[in-house]
Amino acid sequence: MPKEWIRKQKKDYYYRKAKKEDLRSRASFKLLEAVEKYEFMRPGDVVVDLGAAPGGWLQVARKIIGDSGFVLGVDVNEIEPLGFTNVFTIVGDIRKPETIRRIKAILPRAADVVISDVSPHVSGIWELDHARQIELAEASLNIAVSTLRIGGSFFVKVFQGELQSEFLSSVRERFHRVRFFKPKASRKESAEIYLLGIKYKGEKRKPSLNGLQRPS
Repeated sequence: MPKEWIRKQKKDYYYRKAKKEDLRSRASFKLLEAVEKYEFMRPGDVVVDLGAAPGGWLQVARKIIGDSGFVLGVDVNEIEPLGFTNVFTIVGDIRKPETIRRIKAILPRAADVVISDVSPHVSGIWELDHARQIELAEASLNIAVSTLRIGGSFFVKVFQGELQSEFLSSVRERFHRVRFFKPKASRKESAEIYLLGIKYKGEKRKPSLNGLQRPS
């Protein structure tokens, strides 16, 4: 890693705080702050954590849901086990249908919360990075729609830009309330912002030709 990046990390308040509290990522404080403000994750919840490596959000989720809940972390990279029997991880690309099938097979029941801190490999070309990040946010929404119970919540990172409004519309169609959230732990220069979808409506159903209902 570049020496300048390491130097900045060591000076960063949340980086040092994460080290002190034995958390795997400074991003842990982003999720913690959001849950403290909106209370969308509770003891006993079933949680799906997308883009979970290195495990900072998994640690926060496990602390909140306790022994009676369940957390499934998904990432394209291996995640070092946390050591809890109710925290499970898999390696997979959230854009692929096979990953969705694996998630649904592992969950003990429909999820109460889907959280996503997925980011693309940043190229430095803003239009490309923004488009790639929105693609990952859309994949996260697809998993939320496939796994959430009615009334569940969805918390996802997006990069601000021209494609954000269309994605926001997709979230608003599926949740009764949507909130924007900029955590204190987000770096000032970062274009990231989080969307929180509250109270999932469930997918609308369309009538089939014989008058029966079928999934849309």
